[in-house]
Amino acid sequence: MRIKLLVSIIVFFCNNTFYPKSKEVVFNTTSSFVLQNDSLSQNYKSAKVFFEKEDYANALREAQKIVEVGSSYSSEELVLTNYLIANIFYSTKSYDNAIKYYKKTLDLVQQLKDVEFKSEAEINFDKDFIKAEAYLNFGNSYYQLYNKDYLQKHKDSALFFYDKVDDFFSSKNNVLEVKSRAYSNSSVIYLNDTLFDKARDYAMKAIQIHRNQNNKVNEAGALVNLSNIYLSENNFKKAKETYYEALDLIRNEKSSKALIVREKIYFNLAYNLYKLKDYQAYFYQELSYNIKDSLREQEVRGIIEELDAQYDFKSAKKLLLKEEENKRLKAQRTFWVIGIGGFIIILSLLYWLNLYKLRQKNLGLQLSQNQLILNQNIEKIKSESQVRILNATIDGKESERKDIAETLHDSVSALLSSANLHLQATRSQFKGDHPIEIDKTQEIITEASQKIRDLSHTLVSSVLLKFGLKYAVKDMADKYSNSQLKFETEVGKVRRYHQSFEIKVYNIIQEFLNNILKHSKAENATIKLNEENSKLIFVISDDGVGFDKSKISDKDGLGLNQIDARIQVMNGRFHINSSVNNGTTIEVELPILEKPNHV
Repeated sequence: MRIKLLVSIIVFFCNNTFYPKSKEVVFNTTSSFVLQNDSLSQNYKSAKVFFEKEDYANALREAQKIVEVGSSYSSEELVLTNYLIANIFYSTKSYDNAIKYYKKTLDLVQQLKDVEFKSEAEINFDKDFIKAEAYLNFGNSYYQLYNKDYLQKHKDSALFFYDKVDDFFSSKNNVLEVKSRAYSNSSVIYLNDTLFDKARDYAMKAIQIHRNQNNKVNEAGALVNLSNIYLSENNFKKAKETYYEALDLIRNEKSSKALIVREKIYFNLAYNLYKLKDYQAYFYQELSYNIKDSLREQEVRGIIEELDAQYDFKSAKKLLLKEEENKRLKAQRTFWVIGIGGFIIILSLLYWLNLYKLRQKNLGLQLSQNQLILNQNIEKIKSESQVRILNATIDGKESERKDIAETLHDSVSALLSSANLHLQATRSQFKGDHPIEIDKTQEIITEASQKIRDLSHTLVSSVLLKFGLKYAVKDMADKYSNSQLKFETEVGKVRRYHQSFEIKVYNIIQEFLNNILKHSKAENATIKLNEENSKLIFVISDDGVGFDKSKISDKDGLGLNQIDARIQVMNGRFHINSSVNNGTTIEVELPILEKPNHV
């Protein structure tokens, strides 16, 4: 199961096959044709623009207008439109509908002549490429259904259509590229079924195509696929050699795709070196984490820029910045008031001390004793004043952060929900048809709300960096809880630690919670976190179906061994207590890595 997880991740980033992003689907779709824009209808142009903007509802609406009329459009445009609709359903994970329209696309292509030609509509077709890519996406849709229901017939259908791609005898680069993706997908399926010889054969076919086309990034991804097969066979030395070969291919590549592939190579290589007991495992694991953190920061910045470009939140930003500035000035005034007050108290004490000394000049010994007591009191007052000033400053900053977070979460989200309700009420006032602008506005508001939720989800790491493990774990438990599964937290003595240590602990806990969501079928789960004797201890338990620990290596072992490897590198201890139908309890103990002291 661990090998399946690694391979699926690599295939996703390197081949864009099982889970293609919508923009990549657009690239694959338009690459099938050489289009003359003036030969296409306005409906298709609008649908294509909406699709590229990920506005799938409007894209589908415009495309359906062409399909409903049908005979009024050229055969070439009907092929384009049906293929676009299939990609829309695939991008929205409506795989049954995607399969229906991929079939329509193939039926329409079959009705065309067998040779490449230039039609009266001035649209150039490459039939081999269209058919090959449609068959590939056919197989992808069935494999997605298999990932949902685990029905054998869906997996068999996926392999059937991947074999259909393999049946094409074409030397064209674009068709060979489609074949390479089909080979990689078939390799993954056979690897999951522990048919290692078949998995290796298909992986080698994909590697050879990328090598012939001099596509180093894709070749590196395919080599990682092959390395994972060696890894599943416990051939760690061969896996290591293949990982290094993949790394050498893209060492000088600067593209974002190469960066993603390099991060996955580092991560898998770290685990492979750990199995070989090579001390460099920790080094490559750190490289993987650094790249992953940079990619996450880029993703968050992209989401923020997209929201700003689409929905113009500049006025809201200015208001938040103004409020933040006011709070900063208020905290500054508080600081000066406390400081001046403390200074006045000190001056007053010094004055009374001098007066007391003048009056008690003849009491030498008593004066010395009293002077010592007063000096001690003065130092105590100074220390307490500094503590109060420092606490006031820290409290002010934390309050500012909390207010900003609450404004984004409560105010913006609440305003969007309120606007949606008003539009719903407006819709009900119309008898019969209502203006289409109401539907479009509601769709925009719904999309904006989803973007806010997605942005909130991606800021979990920000919560960790700003507030530490205590708040990050509680925030994670709240977000993961739902009507079927409730996460509770019991956080004891937990403070701030070295930043890299906190990130690693957070990621470990997150992986355990993901396993509970996917596999446990539990109704309740508890996260206990505490510091004892310079060690951070956390216990995660659930009341789910549990599992037989003796069968870990057969099914779910890779994910748990990855976590175990990560804990071993951190010199920690990891223990699982579980049995069938008796829930699961996980205990982890990690030596604390303290925050560095800066002078």
